[in-house]
Amino acid sequence: MIEKPFRIERDSMGEREVPQDALYGIQTQRAIDNFPVSGIPLPERFIQAGLLIKRAAAETNRELELLSDTQADAIVAAIDHLLAAVPMAQFPVDVFQTGSGTSSNMNINEVIATLAAQQGVAVHPNDHVNMSQSSNDVIPSMIHVSAALALEQQLLPALGQLAADIRQRAAGLDTVCKTGRTHLMDAMPIRLSQELTAWATQIDNNIERIQESRRRIQQLPLGGTAVGTGINAHPAFAKRVIEALSRDSGLPFTVKPSPMEGLSSQDSAVELSGQLRVTAISLHKIANDLRWMNSGPIAGLGEIELTALQPGSSIMPGKINPVIPEAVMMVSAQVTGNDACIAMAGQSGNFQLNTMLPLIAYNLLQSIELLANAAWLLADKAIAGFKVNEQQLQQRLALNPILVTALNPIVGYEKAAEICKQAYREGRPVVDVAEEQTTLTRDELERLLDPVQLTRGGIQAGTNKKK
Repeated sequence: MIEKPFRIERDSMGEREVPQDALYGIQTQRAIDNFPVSGIPLPERFIQAGLLIKRAAAETNRELELLSDTQADAIVAAIDHLLAAVPMAQFPVDVFQTGSGTSSNMNINEVIATLAAQQGVAVHPNDHVNMSQSSNDVIPSMIHVSAALALEQQLLPALGQLAADIRQRAAGLDTVCKTGRTHLMDAMPIRLSQELTAWATQIDNNIERIQESRRRIQQLPLGGTAVGTGINAHPAFAKRVIEALSRDSGLPFTVKPSPMEGLSSQDSAVELSGQLRVTAISLHKIANDLRWMNSGPIAGLGEIELTALQPGSSIMPGKINPVIPEAVMMVSAQVTGNDACIAMAGQSGNFQLNTMLPLIAYNLLQSIELLANAAWLLADKAIAGFKVNEQQLQQRLALNPILVTALNPIVGYEKAAEICKQAYREGRPVVDVAEEQTTLTRDELERLLDPVQLTRGGIQAGTNKKK
């Protein structure tokens, strides 16, 4: 007789067929049937966070003598097995599901209970795995734990390396001058090191912003259970479970000052997403600058040459495009869109529960992962290897009429503007025109208009008259 591919499971709402080899149970199956929306499951890191929470809860409930040693051991062993290699096929619930994420919480509970049962231990997904918990405090905590781990393990290291790589390149380019630009138009000269250091400072500031937001992300509403009052949870559960989670994860999680705030709002996730958006904007700025600087090579700026990574055209032979900056700019657009989505989801805190939690989890984790990958790419495949076309920079700089700005304190704005326009009109170096139009000596003009000196700021003093 051929074994049926399905087994029959029962809950308070009736019966349902569940695949015979599935570790999940009837509540997960109901979610699969009810939410065939996108086919996109929640990220593996989110599931890992849930497993870490369930393990800490089992350990805590054992300490509080609410679970037997046998039950706690079976739950912990099941979770350790899952964490070793998360079988994502067993966590198929769609992102677009019940707004509390109850289906995902029960999915995890059921898989753990099934693995515990395979050890010969009777463990119930609700009564034992979910003890002292509710989906309403577990899912918001999963968002925070998964985001905190992703920041620690992915994004912050990537941003730190990007800033370090930019500064390393800047240190080697301190003597290279170029034309500064405002409104995409020629402006006063800058050193290439100054331009890159400004980029690195943007990244440093983003790291600082994220670190500040992380303090609130590491506050967890565990123990708040259904509505934030802690109903059906031991009074010591919240403090102890978060201590256990901190020990297991290596991150300093703390108890939310108001568990009810942690259930009813997602302000911390919205705040973090806003900081991720700022980071995305910074990466976009850096990537777009690189793209402009690389433009050409003949008809563009041609200041630098990015590493050639792949053919740039299916019809134009030899064309090479700035593919890494463009990929990073698309990441920026996606993260900005994710932030808008998270902001809208954050508005869905109705009384004691936010009802767009899975959507927040998915978009927040995607933003962190995308930004981390983009930062590594930008550092490794754009910043580290670009070549500087110094001859091009110097030719452009020599003909830059805006250098005359340095003469403002000496000849006045109107006279300087007259010199600038004539130099531009005649395509001549500004020093030649200024020598004709002022009483300054050639030596004095060359000193006053020295591009390197102009990058150091201050008023260019000196009024030696032409004899």
